[in-house]
Amino acid sequence: MESNQNKVETCARAAHEVNQVFCAAIGDPPSPSWDGLSDAQRNGVLAGAAHALAGGSPKESHELWFESRLAEGWTFAEVKSFEKKTSPCMVSYDDLPLSQRAKDELFQSVVRAVAQALASK
Repeated sequence: MESNQNKVETCARAAHEVNQVFCAAIGDPPSPSWDGLSDAQRNGVLAGAAHALAGGSPKESHELWFESRLAEGWTFAEVKSFEKKTSPCMVSYDDLPLSQRAKDELFQSVVRAVAQALASK
């Protein structure tokens, strides 16, 4: 039986990889690969996966992401930059473009689908 920590990490990794592909498809600069994430970034993805597994909504997920980025010193800018800590997504969920809302929904869907697959092993 897989531990809850392993389950969350497996779900988070899968959702992160799908997120990378989705970002490439919409022209959004992707985050680093899982192994290239900073501890803060990895912890954020893990927290997002745990939140999805606990039944959180995409809107709540964005709010958690926003608060964590704000605490790390990120600000709004038209262009996403990991070096400058800027992102056009530093806005309320309701002000996000539909493609970014879809990314939040996709992340949660992947997390839940992987968790369901793990449960059926």
